[in-house]
Amino acid sequence: MSGAALPRFESPKEVVARLAEVAYFADERIGTTAYLADRLAKPILVEGPAGTGKTELAKAVAAVTGARLVRLQCYEGLDEAKALYEWDYRKQLLALQLEREGPTAEGGASGTGAGRRGWEEVEADIFSESFLLPRPLLEAIRAVDPVVLLIDEVDRVELETEALLLEVLAEYQVSIPELGTIVARQVPFVVLTSNDTRELSEALKRRCLYLHLDYPSIERERAIVLAKVPGITDHLADEVVRIVASLRSMELEKRPSVSETLDWARSLVVLGAPNLDKELIEETLSVIVKYDRDAEKVLAHVGSGSGSKDIGQKEPTGENPHEAMYEMHRSTHKHTH
Repeated sequence: MSGAALPRFESPKEVVARLAEVAYFADERIGTTAYLADRLAKPILVEGPAGTGKTELAKAVAAVTGARLVRLQCYEGLDEAKALYEWDYRKQLLALQLEREGPTAEGGASGTGAGRRGWEEVEADIFSESFLLPRPLLEAIRAVDPVVLLIDEVDRVELETEALLLEVLAEYQVSIPELGTIVARQVPFVVLTSNDTRELSEALKRRCLYLHLDYPSIERERAIVLAKVPGITDHLADEVVRIVASLRSMELEKRPSVSETLDWARSLVVLGAPNLDKELIEETLSVIVKYDRDAEKVLAHVGSGSGSKDIGQKEPTGENPHEAMYEMHRSTHKHTH
């Protein structure tokens, strides 16, 4: 590597403050982990349920540091050719064809074979960097500009594919048999995300700092909604995040993500809703609940309410984990359609 890079952050508190500038509201734990990852040149492995801000962390770090985001989206069947590199076979075949035909003198016939090179020389040429197609991992290693490398949903790949990552994450280098070892020109800021659908290998975990992100607290999610949903009132934002929190406490096949909270909040602003009531929850439920079985559970719970009673007439007592579904705030006025 070409010398030590300047640190991206001066302290954990600075991480938290700068991420907040791009509406990513990190706590001290996130700030400390990101700071240490920068100073120790270690990747961060971020695990947790889908939709808790894991991918957004990498995007936010890229935004505040002015770095380019390089993303490797993982999936079942991902191999070296899509993650690291592959050779440009079409370009190689074209070069071989031109080599067979030989040079063409001006005004003369082609295909004479004059000046044809030996195979070793041809092979060295077609397996040079000009014929190499870098994929995200190699692209991040070769980059001369600041880079944030996002390896997204790493739990989707097979154990064998994890081995492709180990050299990159441990040494920030890639070995290519035809070219040798390519060492990083600068250390990228690396974030791996996992939805915790399977256990990752110990070898992969050893190379990373670990961070678990659960669904945000009501206060943090309210701040996210207010920052990212123009036109929403404090009152409506509070209702939205409290109802979403109550849905997450239910036994649902898929709990609402933060992005779905934002979609719901935006939808309510578009509809001009000053507050939530039973009917509006039922009408817009498809924005945050994506499975029929889940919708039936939620609708049954909403339907068990006290008829036309306004949602949010009294403070939640905490005795019923789903009480916030329609007992949000005092002084909530009936929504008119």
